[in-house]
Amino acid sequence: MPSSCSIRALWILNSLHAVVLSRKFPVVEKQWRAACKTINDTSKDAEEDPLKYTVFPFLPNDAELSSAFVERKKREGSLRGYGIRVNNQSVEGSDSWVDDPITRHIISINVESKEKGGENHLLWPLILHLRGSYVILVLPLVEPVHLKAYAKLCRKSDCGNAVGVDASLSSILLDTPSITGAFMVAHAIGDIIVGDVVDPDVVVNAAPSVGGLLDSLTGSIGIAGISSRAKPVAAPVASATPSGAASIGTVTADTPKLGSRPLDKDTLRNFISSAMPFGTPLDLNYSNIFAIKANGFSSSDLPPADLKQPAWKPYLFKGKQRIFFTIHETIHAALYDREEISDTISVSGQINCRAELEGLPDVSLPLSGLNKAHVEVLSFHPCAQVSEHGADKQAVMFSPPLGNFVLVRYQANCGFGPPIKGFYQLSMVSEDEGAFLFKLHLMEGYKAPLTMEFCTVTMPFPRRRVVSFDGTPSVGAVLTTEHSIEWKIIPIGRSLSGKSIEATFPGTVRFAPWQIQRFPPSNSGFGKMGDEDSDVEIESTSNMANVEEFLMEKISKDLPPVDLEEPFCWQAYRYAKVSFKIAGASLSRMSIDPKSVSIYPAVKAPVEYSSQVTSGDYILWNTLGKCPSAAVAQV
Repeated sequence: MPSSCSIRALWILNSLHAVVLSRKFPVVEKQWRAACKTINDTSKDAEEDPLKYTVFPFLPNDAELSSAFVERKKREGSLRGYGIRVNNQSVEGSDSWVDDPITRHIISINVESKEKGGENHLLWPLILHLRGSYVILVLPLVEPVHLKAYAKLCRKSDCGNAVGVDASLSSILLDTPSITGAFMVAHAIGDIIVGDVVDPDVVVNAAPSVGGLLDSLTGSIGIAGISSRAKPVAAPVASATPSGAASIGTVTADTPKLGSRPLDKDTLRNFISSAMPFGTPLDLNYSNIFAIKANGFSSSDLPPADLKQPAWKPYLFKGKQRIFFTIHETIHAALYDREEISDTISVSGQINCRAELEGLPDVSLPLSGLNKAHVEVLSFHPCAQVSEHGADKQAVMFSPPLGNFVLVRYQANCGFGPPIKGFYQLSMVSEDEGAFLFKLHLMEGYKAPLTMEFCTVTMPFPRRRVVSFDGTPSVGAVLTTEHSIEWKIIPIGRSLSGKSIEATFPGTVRFAPWQIQRFPPSNSGFGKMGDEDSDVEIESTSNMANVEEFLMEKISKDLPPVDLEEPFCWQAYRYAKVSFKIAGASLSRMSIDPKSVSIYPAVKAPVEYSSQVTSGDYILWNTLGKCPSAAVAQV
């Protein structure tokens, strides 16, 4: 069987678990059936090999698939839907019996075949991707021996095998690289469904229009989103930024936004047919597929005779030549302010690129700061060729695609201290009133050109309604919503650069009276997390000597079901989330020297470089309350 990625079939289900769109690829199915016939002919008798018939050579129809998926939700409910084995609940032969978190994303279903007299057959590996109100299932082509190996795992008495151990799920996945391609297909389809098909941001300086081939192609049909140049438009800010925020500079985006609308089946069918003909993914870039379908190819747009035009560059750029690089990092942190729990801070970053270069040139550059950044994970775009790296540098050469693309992705440590550090304390003095205190240090040890463009601290109270609050911060302003208090330390439009500040905010918050509440079961991708609703009863506190102890005991007893998609929504946990944006340099110390960028064949093209850092899950846990933390392995 071929080692490249091939897709047997894919299904899209709505919120009612009805199949609204499906696509099967007969060419790939023919390969699967041939492989099944080979392995079944060479297998032992059914009595000696009870797993022989788990290799099912046919695909279920839409009704069978939908019914099997619903049955799986019932079988894998609660924590079992996340690959965690639960005593007296997990069923042998189910994904939770494997007891591996990856079964949250790579699932199996048992399909009842009417052709075989109601016999059940295992369908695996199904890539599960949730986007909006839709469920996307993608079935890649793997060898039947891998399916049989997984079927054996579902019947083993033990669980939790270590990585690399024989007959473990990790070892099976390492032998099936097509699963990675199936994930890419699922994510591309999900982006199209919800209209989130915008290319990576490349922040550049405002400049006049420089023209280009795609401008002439797309301008005539009114598609301004596809462009071969930088346009002076406001830059969208990352998800950590409050709405209405804008970034200094401009951004280029090549892809048309589909917007929020019902499932566009024609658009999906056209994308699937063009992006993965005969079931083999070739180009999952929606802007490329859209431009090719809308404009075709021009006979005058031909590459040099001695060069082969790559699939990721369907059009050749014409116009003023230049290159843009943007390092975009997201910083995650959990700050506890406790001696027994260490703070954690990490950086995930990517280098976005836009190379407006004529012809098919090669671009090379050294990435510096690898040792300083303590890079743990480093991956590159398929267009890149990477040589052996030195002590602190990584040489990269690539043939750039058209438009914006992610050249490098990485995970690293923060080269500086936390940009915001301090503590948050919240103590409930009664059932309906709490006293809180913030003491924070912003940008301590940070120097120019690092600039904090905004900073907001939010105290969420998802299970209580805020009635009022009392308190005045030392800096900034405060806003309240029905379920949160927002402290805007640095509002948008102002910035902090070259110095650090200390910000304090003491106060009290009042909630609506605590009444009997009925929490609906929390739904996740696999069904409800609790079988019964949680009722919160009112009890008298008149004879309680320690109100805080009483409240915590009560809250712990009557915890509403938790949704693992929102891991911080437990009522017993109190936390504050910090949102900010920093410009001027990367916090991992990863950097690009524009003077070291070279182009072959040589051409005079200015190189522009920028960087920005946004907050991800930057959490201040309540020092006086409960908090989750990862256990440190004892060596």
